[in-house]
Amino acid sequence: MSIEDEVKGRYRNEYHKGAINLIYTVKHFSYDFIQMLKKHGLSEPQYNILRVLRGFRSEGPASIGFLKARMLDKSSDVSRLIDKLFEKKLVDRKENPADRRQKEIEITQLGLDMLTGMDDCEKKTDTLLKNLTNEEVSLLNSLLDKIRE
Repeated sequence: MSIEDEVKGRYRNEYHKGAINLIYTVKHFSYDFIQMLKKHGLSEPQYNILRVLRGFRSEGPASIGFLKARMLDKSSDVSRLIDKLFEKKLVDRKENPADRRQKEIEITQLGLDMLTGMDDCEKKTDTLLKNLTNEEVSLLNSLLDKIRE
């Protein structure tokens, strides 16, 4: 369905239409994904942190700065998110012996088990682009990268 049919809007030009279309599409995808995460009691940023910790687990504990650099939402308050994940026993945090101001963050077995149980969420996100071919997805990725330049 076209963006005109979806939001019944008028656009100054194709650039304006493209920006509205992009925002609308992101919110559409995000809503579906957030609903899946809510079933597991997580927010998008919390899920992002758990995935980063799992992905870099072999490299040892992560710092707050390390996590912040890898967040999809750069405005996230990583310390507060870690506190919430710690309360849920999904991460462990320890004081860095070399620098007591730093915390060492690791995903717990409970956190790993939760992510394993959420594999359906990741598979579901893959289907959000099912109407596109591999070539179209590659083009989409290139265009999105170009937009952010």
